[in-house]
Amino acid sequence: MLSEASKILEQLFKEKNKRSYNAFKRAQSILPGGSTREISFHKPYPIYIKKGNGCWIQDIDNHTILDFLNNYMSLILGHAHPKIVEAVKSQINNGTSFSAPTENEEQLGTTINKRMPSIKSIRFTNSGSEATSLSILAAKAFTGNKKIAKFEGAYHGTNENTMVSTNPKLVDTGTNEKPNPVPDGPHIQTNILENTIILPFNNQRACEKLLHHNREELAAIIVEPVLGSAGIIPPKQGFMQFLREITEKNDVLLIFDEVVTGFRISRGGAQEKYNVKPDITALGKNIGAGFPLGAFGGREDIMVQFDPRRENRIPHSGSLNANPVSLKAGLALLEELTEDNYKKMSGLTTDVVRGLEKVFSEQNIDTKITQSGSLFGVHFTSEEVIDYRSTMREDRIRKSNFFLGLLLNGAMIAPKGLGCISTPISNREVNIFLQKVAETMIYIKER
Repeated sequence: MLSEASKILEQLFKEKNKRSYNAFKRAQSILPGGSTREISFHKPYPIYIKKGNGCWIQDIDNHTILDFLNNYMSLILGHAHPKIVEAVKSQINNGTSFSAPTENEEQLGTTINKRMPSIKSIRFTNSGSEATSLSILAAKAFTGNKKIAKFEGAYHGTNENTMVSTNPKLVDTGTNEKPNPVPDGPHIQTNILENTIILPFNNQRACEKLLHHNREELAAIIVEPVLGSAGIIPPKQGFMQFLREITEKNDVLLIFDEVVTGFRISRGGAQEKYNVKPDITALGKNIGAGFPLGAFGGREDIMVQFDPRRENRIPHSGSLNANPVSLKAGLALLEELTEDNYKKMSGLTTDVVRGLEKVFSEQNIDTKITQSGSLFGVHFTSEEVIDYRSTMREDRIRKSNFFLGLLLNGAMIAPKGLGCISTPISNREVNIFLQKVAETMIYIKER
């Protein structure tokens, strides 16, 4: 049920975004739900963007919006960065794709290896979803086991093997010591549920018991080192190291899904930040600098299964895999991402977190703000946010009103309260953002 503030917000939104409404209405005649990305939808309907530059975007109703979401954290250099535009143009002038490799492929692979030494061997895909799917396929083929373990609340893309317990209702989840595998929808087959072990994030004791009980059938544990869509939830100290130790002890592979964290929270991703070396890593989002690109890689003895010269290989093709335009963008991106940039973004994110805490405290609104590197999450709760279940007890109405009210005031984060800092953002934009947050309090003080 909508609160009075929610009704006012929706009415104001509709009055200010009439062109976006018409675009959404037209889109529904050809696109299910009006979009090809479920995550881009929000109530009452999404705004439509026509251009972006740096950390600012403009919608088709001509509103200028401060972008603290960056296409869901995938544009770490912001919009239309000159170096990315220049790199992409140089490749397009020489062709967009071919029936043969380009040198860009080896160059980006080598560059990634230098930042993530655990990736001894790599293959490129067009998305993070493909990267996680193929990582799991590689683990199953290598070990000969069918089961995988994933964490409750973790999102690993549109991938049937992991579309389990991504966003389950609390009533369906079972105990925290032994979570139930809950299908993300009616399309998930029974055998997928039977072969998926759900683990509670940041709970070493329960994870150890579940892993020990299923160790002979498990191919791998796949983990977002920082739970992304669940709310930017970092691991407790030592939790990632624990996962590495327990998987090695039980002869189970460890897959890091670094689609969100890779080259985002540090120069070498989460594996550098937490000093953990996974067996396989899945990448996406940032590595394409706004162009479709994913990758997966790791130990050579696992990745050799994809060698086309082998008789018993895992086939992996795709007409646009390792697209030279996306690869060129990725190379330009990593060249720009220096240690100074990471320090700057992390520091600004800490400023945002402290500013948010101050605003909410002054209004006596219970919140917890989570952070990892240049990522942050706003949670309307008095409870410590350590796992998916602690986010499910949040005040959802306030969170929804915060998102829509902030958007009306000219700043964008995710409806789930997720945000990030990109390199074009400075102290000036942080102050503007916090001022817009303060102006949004009118919509969330009263429910």
